[in-house]
Amino acid sequence: MGSGSMVEKGSLEEPNDAITKTVSSGVGEVDLDSSQQLERGLKSRHIQFLALGGAIGTGLFVGSGVILSTVGPAPLFMGYCTMMFVVWVVMNNLAEIVTYLPMRGISLPYFVGRFVDPSLAFADGWNYWYAYAILVAAEVTAGAIVLQYWTTAVPVAVWIAIILVVILLLNIIAVDIFGEAEFWFASIKLISITGLIILSIVLFFGGGPDQGRIGFRYWEPNNPGAFNPYLVDGSTGRFLAYWTAFVRAGFAFITSPELIALAAGETVAPRRNIPKAAKRYVWRLAIFYGLGSLSIGVIVPFNDSQLLSGESNASASPFVIGIQRAGIPVLNHIINAAILTSAWSAGNAFLYSGSRVLYSMALNKQAPKFFSSTSKKGVPWAAVMATWLFGCLGFLNVSNSGAQVFNWFSNISTISGYIAWIVVMITYLRFRKAMSFNGMMNVLPFRTPLQPYATQFTLFLITVLTLTNGFQVFFPDNWSVSDFLAAYITIPIFFGLYLGHKIWMSTYHVVKERSWDGQLQAGPMAKAWVGHFMKFGHKVQDIDCLTGKREMDELEAMDVPPVAKNWLEKFWFWLA
Repeated sequence: MGSGSMVEKGSLEEPNDAITKTVSSGVGEVDLDSSQQLERGLKSRHIQFLALGGAIGTGLFVGSGVILSTVGPAPLFMGYCTMMFVVWVVMNNLAEIVTYLPMRGISLPYFVGRFVDPSLAFADGWNYWYAYAILVAAEVTAGAIVLQYWTTAVPVAVWIAIILVVILLLNIIAVDIFGEAEFWFASIKLISITGLIILSIVLFFGGGPDQGRIGFRYWEPNNPGAFNPYLVDGSTGRFLAYWTAFVRAGFAFITSPELIALAAGETVAPRRNIPKAAKRYVWRLAIFYGLGSLSIGVIVPFNDSQLLSGESNASASPFVIGIQRAGIPVLNHIINAAILTSAWSAGNAFLYSGSRVLYSMALNKQAPKFFSSTSKKGVPWAAVMATWLFGCLGFLNVSNSGAQVFNWFSNISTISGYIAWIVVMITYLRFRKAMSFNGMMNVLPFRTPLQPYATQFTLFLITVLTLTNGFQVFFPDNWSVSDFLAAYITIPIFFGLYLGHKIWMSTYHVVKERSWDGQLQAGPMAKAWVGHFMKFGHKVQDIDCLTGKREMDELEAMDVPPVAKNWLEKFWFWLA
């Protein structure tokens, strides 16, 4: 698209109609008529807690214990801190783009197609959808296992079914009800983790009944120490311990920054609320994961045998183990309830996000049109049902052999998150370059610091992380075909989706869009096909920076920010 076509597409005859009816991209026309509309029913507190709910799942409460036992407390803390920098950069990238164009029915693959390449958008969309759908199943299964901590009389399949039905109902009724449920789910979880951090501080200074002052006693050499060298001894083993913690820490965060971006089209006053949510999301995450991971390393030694129990409920939570070591009763049940809430909340958030990705792809003609259907209340029910049905893979965990297959699926989905972040950063750099080319950087409603250098550095870092995430399988004693495939098979699958779409679109370009006077001209047709296939991305001068801008400017102009009437409202507006 040239600049002339951009102005034409961005023009409006009836602004209010345009806000609700038309959006276009380089990928294809997106039809948003009245039967295909999402409702703007999410408030600032809803999207903030939606993202936090997706980020703080069973990984912090239970999975962090596995990292601690593998590498020790110092790499655990450093790994989470490094990953939070990555999340900060990714969140900033997404926030700048979606604050500029918070259009209804649009998800991240739309922006990839608009600013980079339609084939990359196709691969990215299905990569996202798979990751979210399998994460629904993972969190549902985690919730079922947590419930078995209290009773084994009820089969795990029954618990899985109950949790699946509840999150389906929360997602299918109306977006404002979903947002409210997620807000309270996440609130319980955040209160729980805050209480655990405070309790850890009390134990640190000797407030526990049995142990006296803990301090950093478990970080002292041979007690057992701050590092548990990984695979080899010495400084190399300590570095590998840190890198392993960095890789595994990412599993807790993948696809979580995207939750705010995916909710932009259903957010009230998006240009006011998205930047607010993005900034608060990062520092809240830093508090919960930074202090949480440090607390875990303080109250539990990495060689505690309970960390290796293999359970996925409160008995394997490092918080519970630390509390039991301090001689405090009852709290294990409270923490198990918090873990259950975490699993339920994260599953709820992932079903929402997966359905919105599929809905947007259907609008963009990269998924069957059926998935663009919405209810009278603006819920994309067809996309919700499809994502939910895929989440039923959680029933594989009913049998041991099925559980192995499911764990393999889950491991693959985590690498999908790293690939998705790479695509996000590439998209942001192209978006920024196009805005700069058109002299429009000054019109961005939200800009973040250290750009584009922070993105360029993080893009390199995550690329290296993706390529080395399974480095341990290359050590002779650790070689495993299944582990190798789990670590790396997502990469060729992603490129297969990309190349498959590229081949299809190149063939379509030659057969449908070129005139050959009814004659088969093999040479020119082959040359045209190769030329289209070898083209990666839009030229910067052809990137559409205007479509949707005027509509969103008018939507912003209609926004009237709330004014606090007293100190209590001021505090609430600051908090939520």
